[in-house]
Amino acid sequence: MSAISNPALVPPGGLQPPAVGGPGSSSPATPAGASGAAEAGPSFADALKQAGGSTQQLQFSRHALARVQRRGIELDASTLGRLSEGVGRAASKGSRDSLVLVDGTAFVVSVSNRTVITAVGSEHMKDNVFTNIDSAVIA
Repeated sequence: MSAISNPALVPPGGLQPPAVGGPGSSSPATPAGASGAAEAGPSFADALKQAGGSTQQLQFSRHALARVQRRGIELDASTLGRLSEGVGRAASKGSRDSLVLVDGTAFVVSVSNRTVITAVGSEHMKDNVFTNIDSAVIA
């Protein structure tokens, strides 16, 4: 019978047999087949990037494209890069629908599929209420 009578006190993996060198040995017991070296593999961050986390390109809905054109919103490479970075930051926090502010322009984005739903320039933001968002990012 084991010296530990309470099953809640048994360490994960059960009770280990005594060390091979005996009670006075300074080397820890090593399970058979264990080499001591960690298995090499991709890190979690690398696996997440490969899964398409923040490297997937932004899409614009037809509605968003119409708003951008009608309101004369400039979308240069810098703005798109900051918008994409903001969407990535929202995704890392678990957001689903986010308001991303870039230089006074507000973009409502579906974070899960990286699609811009609508865009509002600073001159059209007065008295606007943004609904159905769970986060806001200033990029």
